[in-house]
Amino acid sequence: MREMGFYDAVKFFPDYADRDKVLAYAVLGGIPHYLRQWNPGLSVGENIKRNILTKGCILYSEVDFLLHQELRETPIYNSIIEAVALGNTKLNDISQKSLVEDTSKTSVYLKNLMELGIVEREFSVDAKLKEQANSNRGTYRLTDNFFRFWYAFGFANFSQLEDGDVDGVCEYVVKPALHKFASFTFEDICREFVREMQKKNELPFRYAKMGRWFGKTTVRDEKAASGLRTAETEIDILCIDRGAKEYLVGECKFKGVPFSYSEYCDTVAKLSPLKEKPSFTMHYFLKTDLTRKLSIMRQKIKRSSIPLTKLFITHKKQRIAKVKPTRR
Repeated sequence: MREMGFYDAVKFFPDYADRDKVLAYAVLGGIPHYLRQWNPGLSVGENIKRNILTKGCILYSEVDFLLHQELRETPIYNSIIEAVALGNTKLNDISQKSLVEDTSKTSVYLKNLMELGIVEREFSVDAKLKEQANSNRGTYRLTDNFFRFWYAFGFANFSQLEDGDVDGVCEYVVKPALHKFASFTFEDICREFVREMQKKNELPFRYAKMGRWFGKTTVRDEKAASGLRTAETEIDILCIDRGAKEYLVGECKFKGVPFSYSEYCDTVAKLSPLKEKPSFTMHYFLKTDLTRKLSIMRQKIKRSSIPLTKLFITHKKQRIAKVKPTRR
């Protein structure tokens, strides 16, 4: 069955707070079979403990069952999927982490996982066709949230779970890392929100393509003479119109502290090489509010911040001012 998007998936737990809807979706994704195992009357943590990490429950053996149905050499595939789930996204890094020394062999395994829809290869939103044809370029990511959760927390601690130490794994492994784990999924949710805005004609322009941007650009560095240096970095959301004259930049922050002026400056620094070209609209998707300093400055800089609650209500139509990034 086709995976549901965030807004349909969260109907399975309608009484959750917005934060917990994001966390639950980050764990389960949008597969109805997974969502049905979730008890909306229990907390996110208790559901993880009872319905995923406890030996004997349906989801405990789900991933292993699916892999054995579809693949041979499951130990190798397990190590590759685990490597990707733990943040290794480039071919060489995945090969080293999974102990498959030959990257050409790793590439074949990844291709098989892509055909099964477990892994996908991602390119920067502005990548040319020539770059996309190069098998050594691009980054890899798991397409299924539940697979990603299982390999990050279940598979990696399987011996402890088999021994029945579910409470220990939840308290000392899952709980401290779950928020950061969900931040990656939060970016997907924000992109889904932007797609909905386009459908309702609520963006300042119609984009032709949208995705993550990653590559070399300027970043802030206090030790550099100019305050900037060139480094590999990324932008969470970049929408580009058909003529590449209008850009919408989105930064997604799912964390427990307010978005700071320093983080705003980090975003502006990334855009410095492009500031003389197209015009920009900037969105900040935030779990929390802005710091007081940035709230005061917002009236001057005319950027738009979108709090977490706005991702769950009908977005009021607004034309957002188009402005060029400014240096601090």
